Amino acid sequence: MNNLIFDGKKYEDERGIITFNNEFDTSEIKRIYTIENHSLDFIRGWQGHKVEQRWFAAMKGEFEVSVIEIDNFDQPSKDLRISKYHLKDESLTYLHIPSGHITAIQAKKDGSKLLVLGDYALGEIQDEYRFALDYFKNE
Repeated sequence: MNNLIFDGKKYEDERGIITFNNEFDTSEIKRIYTIENHSLDFIRGWQGHKVEQRWFAAMKGEFEVSVIEIDNFDQPSKDLRISKYHLKDESLTYLHIPSGHITAIQAKKDGSKLLVLGDYALGEIQDEYRFALDYFKNE
């Protein structure tokens, strides 16, 4: 799978803490928003994009992001491989979700907030796909 982790860093001194990611190129970004799930039991997904890309970073707390590369958006195979990634707010690490993938997102700590970056503006294209949480049998 082509998902990429851009590892962030953290610097701390007597003044406080700075988290940063100097390797992450933001030139493709057109949209920025955050996600906060109301419950640790809630899983937001499966949803994704055939064309759009996303980048996720934990701003507060911790998230588990499950990712599937879709073989056919009209009727995907039910046994596609699921990859899991853990994002924590300790550093500004980005998870890249390339086009052609869907995600399921679960907060792992109360009060968690996920930063989401997209390469298309809201409404620029119609490219959102959703599937039931129990559709894929490979978990």
